[in-house]
Amino acid sequence: MKYNRLGRTELSLSAMGLGGWAFGGGLDWGITDEQDVVNTVSAALDTGINWVDTAPIYGESEVLLGRALKGRRRQVLLASKCGLIKNGSWTDHDLSPQTIIRQLETSLASLQTDYLDLYQIHYLDPKIPLESALETLTKLQEQGKIRYIGVCNFSADDLRQACGKFPLASVQNEYSLLHPQKGKSVFSVCREWGIGFIGYGTLCGGILSGKYKKAPNFRRADARNYFYKCYRGPAFEEANKTVLRVKNVAQELGVPPGAVAAAWALATGATSVLLGARKPEQVRQNVLGAEVLLSAQQLLYLEGETCTCLMK
Repeated sequence: MKYNRLGRTELSLSAMGLGGWAFGGGLDWGITDEQDVVNTVSAALDTGINWVDTAPIYGESEVLLGRALKGRRRQVLLASKCGLIKNGSWTDHDLSPQTIIRQLETSLASLQTDYLDLYQIHYLDPKIPLESALETLTKLQEQGKIRYIGVCNFSADDLRQACGKFPLASVQNEYSLLHPQKGKSVFSVCREWGIGFIGYGTLCGGILSGKYKKAPNFRRADARNYFYKCYRGPAFEEANKTVLRVKNVAQELGVPPGAVAAAWALATGATSVLLGARKPEQVRQNVLGAEVLLSAQQLLYLEGETCTCLMK
């Protein structure tokens, strides 16, 4: 496993992080087996993955991770988020001080720890000024409950505004061969302010692992149905052009397609990429991406156009 410094912090993150959304199960991801979570987390740590990302909005994810990591807290860097709350079947944005504090305390209890290594704003709240939310997080940082502050799903302008007032460790945006722009758009700000970039959705819910031979028929509430816009109709057919290129490079290198998709993200700007997994074998396949070295020609081929996004 390779490790990269997260921005200007003291955190050294494994090139692959374990994403905790799917552990939450529920309508987003279906039934979750607790023993599978324990086995998957154990496999991740055994392969050298040293950090896990979750959020209170991810159902039972934090509770299950807290149990799975019992006795192994010192082996892992924990990251969670604030600012999204369930309101019936809807998800609301709420970065008020009381909600941030309440969500942090709940996360600490669920994860069975007294501090988080990275605490992130999940999304901007149109009702709460960004400066107010960051002031609240800074106070929690001063109390020792969080080590570093990060943000997620920020545009370049929002990120630049935040960096001008508060020291941030990282930005976490969607970043994949199918949806590269949310990552590329903030790279210049990351360089300017010395911020780490974390990519999520790198396999787009699994499609870039090459597992879907035909368009799947997910439940309406399934995360792959509403979050990733590449599983239906013409979008699926278009995505499969990229999937085919990924498969071709994977065959050439003798690795799983998902490893190639992850290697592309690391080669083109990500400090670390988050990959979800529900079984140990998925972890073991995904982490191969940390060791894959893509040539300049392979990078060009994967993108299907001139690759101008090299950041490192």
